[in-house]
Amino acid sequence: MDVSVTKYGGEATGRKVNLSAEVFGIEPNDHAIWLDVKSHLANMRQGTHKSKQRAEITGSSKKIKKQKGTGGARAGNIKNPLFKGGGRVFGPAPRDYAFKLNKKVKDLARKSALTYKAKDNSIAIIEDFNFEAPKTKQFISMLKSLGVDAQKTLLVIPQSNFNISSSGRNIQNTKIITANEINTYDVINAEKLILVESSVEKINGLLNK
Repeated sequence: MDVSVTKYGGEATGRKVNLSAEVFGIEPNDHAIWLDVKSHLANMRQGTHKSKQRAEITGSSKKIKKQKGTGGARAGNIKNPLFKGGGRVFGPAPRDYAFKLNKKVKDLARKSALTYKAKDNSIAIIEDFNFEAPKTKQFISMLKSLGVDAQKTLLVIPQSNFNISSSGRNIQNTKIITANEINTYDVINAEKLILVESSVEKINGLLNK
């Protein structure tokens, strides 16, 4: 599949880049995508939720009334979960939600996500560029020139670039990642995938090992 290369200002370069069929043209696997997205979201969870159980509540452990003869139910102490301020029964405790996903499944999921974007003509390729300094206004101008300022956009750059990342990090519905950081969730979540020309070769190398 050939995709035209444009400058970041929107002008055509007259060149085309061929997207590898082994990465951008496979038979998509929806279950692999689901597994990878589930794993990605699980890994993002902090898992720091915590509530105090009965043993962790501050209070006297003295019996608050005699066991029989009151006409009511028996009660142990004020830390009883049935009382206001008592400990919580089976409350949440800190835990790690992450789970392992085989590398082949992750690669299949990423290829499937990229294939869907290619089929939907939602991939744009721009030639390599750089900003002299972090300029949000310049980044917004680039998005408008490419006609994607109203869409949820994912920009994939070949390697870490402070000026580009700083220029676009505060723009709503825009995310910037490097080719090595490409993942199924970000690709599926974006309406438009913008690949810097040099990043295409890196993605091919990453997913064709």
